[in-house]
Amino acid sequence: MERRLSEIEVGRKVLIKHFDKDEIYLKLMEMGCVPGEIIIVDQIAPMGDPISIFVAGYHLSLRLNEAENIWVEEVDKVNINS
Repeated sequence: MERRLSEIEVGRKVLIKHFDKDEIYLKLMEMGCVPGEIIIVDQIAPMGDPISIFVAGYHLSLRLNEAENIWVEEVDKVNINS
């Protein structure tokens, strides 16, 4: 089941499926967030914004409004090779 990255709990490993907005795609792609990439939600700020994820070998902070545009699926529920 796909969910928004902003809804994922700390410690969860997820696979990026797609983005809501095309204009954010280039920015996220430059940071290593591309469909098919596995990420781990590392930390969430006390007020929920920003969130920290581990992607492509480094930690990245995303604003909540950016994370809301990223659709993911938990790794244990998907076939990574598809």
